[in-house]
Amino acid sequence: MNTKRSAIFVSLIALASLTSVTENASAPTEILTKNACLACHGVSNKIVGPGYNEVAAKYAGQADAAASLSKHIKEGGVGLWGQVPMPAQPNLTDEDLKTVVDWIVAGAQP
Repeated sequence: MNTKRSAIFVSLIALASLTSVTENASAPTEILTKNACLACHGVSNKIVGPGYNEVAAKYAGQADAAASLSKHIKEGGVGLWGQVPMPAQPNLTDEDLKTVVDWIVAGAQP
């Protein structure tokens, strides 16, 4: 009986972990949608600003990529990708910012 309970407990933990991974896999695009980022940036194509795949390629291998991207997203700017300004995103939570930046640094896969 104790072994059966242990097996059920382990199964429930595995199911909870799988659910968490599934939810986190869609988190970046949900955050981008919620904050209207996809109005200007496609995942794999330029709209007004560069596609996230282009941003990932530009910052690939840079040790300070996450810090640099975080700053540019929070503060906005102009000149990195042309003369169209990127508006500041001060309302983006630190947690959401980290999720998006980590996703970009990891290659911004759809």
